[in-house]
Amino acid sequence: MFFDARSSPFTLPDRPPNCNCQRDTTPATVLNVTLPALPTYHQNQKAKARPPLANLPKQSSMDYTTPPTWAAFAGLALLAIISYVGAVRRRRSGRRYPPAVGTVFHKLYHFRRLHDYLTDLSRGRKTFRLLAPGRRLIYTCDPAVVEHILRANFANYGKGAFNRDNTGDLLGDGIFAVDGDRWRQQRKIASHEFASSAMRDFSGAVFRTNAAKLAAVVAVNAASKQPMEFQGLLQKAAMDTIFAVTFGSDLDTLGAASSGGGGGGGDEGSRFASAVDDASEFTLLRYVNPFWKAMRLLNVGPEAALRERVKAVDAFVYERIRARSEELRAAAAAARQGGLPVARRDMLSRFIEAATTTGGDGAATAGAGTAAAAAAVDHKYLRDIVLSIVIAGKDTSVEALAWFFYMACKHPRVQERVFREAREATGEKASSMDEFARCLTDEALGKMHYLHAALTETLRLYPALPLNNKECFSDDVLPGGFSVGKGDVVFYVPYAMGRMEYLWGSDAEVFRPERWLHDNGEFQQESPFKFTAFQAGPRICLGKEFAYRQMKVLAAVLLRFFVFSLRDEEASVNYRATITLLIEHGLHLMATPR
Repeated sequence: MFFDARSSPFTLPDRPPNCNCQRDTTPATVLNVTLPALPTYHQNQKAKARPPLANLPKQSSMDYTTPPTWAAFAGLALLAIISYVGAVRRRRSGRRYPPAVGTVFHKLYHFRRLHDYLTDLSRGRKTFRLLAPGRRLIYTCDPAVVEHILRANFANYGKGAFNRDNTGDLLGDGIFAVDGDRWRQQRKIASHEFASSAMRDFSGAVFRTNAAKLAAVVAVNAASKQPMEFQGLLQKAAMDTIFAVTFGSDLDTLGAASSGGGGGGGDEGSRFASAVDDASEFTLLRYVNPFWKAMRLLNVGPEAALRERVKAVDAFVYERIRARSEELRAAAAAARQGGLPVARRDMLSRFIEAATTTGGDGAATAGAGTAAAAAAVDHKYLRDIVLSIVIAGKDTSVEALAWFFYMACKHPRVQERVFREAREATGEKASSMDEFARCLTDEALGKMHYLHAALTETLRLYPALPLNNKECFSDDVLPGGFSVGKGDVVFYVPYAMGRMEYLWGSDAEVFRPERWLHDNGEFQQESPFKFTAFQAGPRICLGKEFAYRQMKVLAAVLLRFFVFSLRDEEASVNYRATITLLIEHGLHLMATPR
C-alpha cells in the first residue's frame, strides 16, 4: 500500500490489483517500454450483458479492447518514431514540451483500468504527455496548470474540435461540448434557472419525495433480508429526480422497482438510462482508439453500437420535447382566449420559452414569444441542452452516492456519525420516512457538516468525472515552462489528483472525511484547482449545489432508517470505464432496519 494503514481508522478497502490502492510494481511505461501483463482480475471476468434497449446488440467496449500483440508493437514503433522526430523539431524550435511517457496505444491497452494507469504515471511527474498522431496529449495533476487552463488563460482553452468530434454524437451542441457564444448563451439561461428560488423549491420537494420512495424500496428488501443492487436503485431515483426537474414528468422507475417492474414508464426510463451509460462508455473509447473514425465510416464494432444507443436516446428525448412543445402551444392558445395561463417550472419549458425569445438556436430575435414561435423552436437545440443536463444530473449524484455507500459499508463509523448528525439537524421531529424527509429543509441540510465532508471526501477519491480536458487554441507556455502548441489537448485528471501525496499528504489514499472539517466541526473548502470534481473557473459546474442537496437528502434519509453492509465483504469492487465513474457490475448491499 502507499500508506501506513495504522495511521488512520479509515483506509481505502482492498481492491483488485488493477486499482490504485495497490502499487503497480510493473516497470513504468517510458521511452524504453515494457508492457506488463493485464491483471488476472480482468482476464477472468466475463463481460456481463447490461440491460440494453429492446432489440439492441448486447455489446460493451470491453469486447473491443482486449489488448492484442499488435497494439504493443504499434505503440513501441509509434513511440520510437515520434520521439525521434519530436526531439529533432524541439531542438530546432527551442521549445520544451512535457516528457513523453507512452503513446495513445498504451491508453488503449490499459483501457479497463485507464484512470489507475494515468494515476501510476502521475506519481512520477506532475505533467507529462502521451504521443499520438496529429497532436500532443498532455496530462497534468499540477494545480497551477489546472488554474492556468481553467481560469487564468480561460479564453485560450476550450472544448475545441477534438472534443466536439469525440462527444458530438452523444452531446451534440450541448453546454458541455461548445465554446464561445453558444456556451455563454446556454450557461446564462441554465445559471438563471439553477439560481431561481422557484427551481430551488421545486427541486427540493422532488428530492424529498424521491428519497422517501427509495427508502420504501430499501425497506422491502430489508424486511425480506434480500440483497439489492444498490447502484441500480440510485440510478432509478436519480432518473426520476432529474426527469421531474428537467421535463416536469415522473418516470416512476422507483415505482416499477418496488412493484417488480413489468412495463410502463419505469422500464422505459431504465432502458433510457442503460442506453446513456452504454453510449458514454463507447464515447470514452474514442479518446483511446485512434481508429474510431474508420470504424464509424464502416459502421462496425463500438461505433455501430454507439450509433444504435444514440438513436434510442434521441427517440426518447425528442418525444418528450414534442409533447411539451404541444402542451405549451395549447396553453398559449387557451390563454389568448381568456383562459388562465399555466406556469410550468421544469427546465424544458423554461428553455422553450427562452428559445422563443432568442431564436431556436440561441440567436437573439425580435417579436418572438407567440405560439408560432414556439412551434419553430429547434428541437435539436433543445435536445442537446436538456440531454446534457440529464446526463450531468443523473451521473454526478449516482456515482458519488454509490461510492459513498461503498465506503460507508467499509467504515461503519461513518454511517453512525451521519445517523446522529441527521437526527440532531432535524430535531428528531419525525418517525416515518416521509415525515423525516419533509424535515430535511435547506436549513437542516446546512447543519450537516460531517455528511457534506464525507460526500466531498468520496468525490476526492472517486470523482464523477475522473478525466477532463481542454484544447489549446493558440501556442502557449504553461506554469513550469512547458510549451503547448495550437491544437494540443491538455487533460487534468481529478481521479489521479485525489490520490497524489504531494497534494493531500502521506494519507492521500486514506478515506478520512475529517480532513474537510475545521476544529469547530464546520466544513472547510479546498481550492477548486486542487479539488477538481466540479471543474473550476468560468466553467465551474452550475449544478454543484443541486447535486450536494440531492445527495445529502438521499443519504440522510437512508442512513437515518437503515444500516448498510456489503453482500460479500471479500468481493472486488471496480469502476466501469465510461466518461463517468460507475461501479462495474453494480453495488450489492444488504440493509438492516435501525
